[in-house]
Parts: sequence; structure tokens; C-alpha cells
Amino acid sequence: MKKQIRNIVEDNTSPLGKIFDYFIQILIFLSLFAVSLETLPNKGVILNKILELFEIFCLSVFSIEYLLRIFVAKKRFKYIFSFYGIVDFLAVAPFFFPTKEIIDLRFLRAFRIFRLFRALKLIRYSKAINRLTTAIDIVKEELILFFIIILILIFMVSAGIYFFENEAQPDIFKSIFHSMWWSIVTLTTVGYGDAYPITMGGKVFTFFVLIIGVGVVTIPAGLVGSALSEARNLEKINKK
Repeated sequence: MKKQIRNIVEDNTSPLGKIFDYFIQILIFLSLFAVSLETLPNKGVILNKILELFEIFCLSVFSIEYLLRIFVAKKRFKYIFSFYGIVDFLAVAPFFFPTKEIIDLRFLRAFRIFRLFRALKLIRYSKAINRLTTAIDIVKEELILFFIIILILIFMVSAGIYFFENEAQPDIFKSIFHSMWWSIVTLTTVGYGDAYPITMGGKVFTFFVLIIGVGVVTIPAGLVGSALSEARNLEKINKK
């Protein structure tokens, strides 16, 4: 029986497996549409009730699917802590933790969109996913190192702008922690404009931060792009 369930749940090449996969993917699309409808104002009592019942149905189906995947998994803990396992759990977390008094977990329903990555296995983009996975694995250490450098930069930039702007704008740059919001949006070259330097020292400091910010955006993209090219070459070599 376990083998039969595995063929349906995990094997999307079998007829029943394909039907099961397509059913789940369609249900994900519909559930995301329903979540979007819930945000509309003045929906009316009837629509609210329909959406509530549909959400219960979706959560029930996704919960059963999640438990079945754990049941048929050859290495259960490996599945539970894998990308798909975590996303599957987040998709059904409101079902297992429905209380709103402590924390409202309904926002986790948006994570269902990541479950659509499974649909890519059914079409030609599966090779592209493999290349992307290989590319990330190639530059994994560089990305981790870059992330650590970014954290150090955020702290240094926060401390710097606090030093220059605290006296001039004590309400905005109250502390290094309050300055971190400005640091993040500036280093990523977003710049919302809600906080900006007004002192000469702060403006000169921001000029250099913006130059560094260009590298913050482009370096990860360059690393991944180079790794993708290497992954494609490895794929060609393996074919020969």
C-alpha cells in the first residue's frame, strides 16, 4: 500500500501521479486567488463564508498531502527539512496552529506560491532548475561570505550615519539600531526618501555608501551568472 501511495504522491510520470500533481497545482492557484479575494473590502457575508469554507477545504487537502509525503518518504527527516518540506509545512501551518490570539499565521498562506516549483518538474524547465541548483551549490561559500560581509557593512554604515546625523536628526537616527533601516535601503540602492542626511558629513558619507551599494547589488548577480555558465558547461560535458 505504501508503494502505491508513493507512486501517486511522488511519481508524476505515472497516470495517477500526473492527475494528483495537476490537481494539487490547480488547487494552489485557486487558493492563492481566494487569499487575494479575502483582502477585498466589503465582500459580503456570502462570499466571506464561501472563502472560509474553501480555505478549510484547501488546508485539509494540503495537510493530508503533507502527511502522505512524510509517510512515503524514504528519509522522512530529510524531506521535512528540505526546501519542499518546509514550504509544504508553511502552507498548512494555519491548519495546525489556528489560534489568532498568540500569532496570526494566515500570512503564511502566501508561501503556497513556492509550491508551484513542483509544477516545473512536469515541464521542460526541470533542467533549468537543476542548473540553477548546481550554480548555487558552486558559489555557496562565496554567497555565505558575501552575506557575512553585508552584515558587517550594515553595522558599519549604521554606526557611521548615526555619528553624522544623530545630533541633527535625533528623532530619525535615535540609535545605531534605528539607523539600520536607512543603511539597508541605501546599501541596496532603494532609497525610499523617508530618512536622509542633512549634514555635510552625512551627505559625503552617503555618497561613498551609494558607491558601495552598487557592488552590493551587482556582485551576487555576477557570482550566480558566472556559476550558471559553469553549470551549463558541466551539463554539456556530462552529456558527452
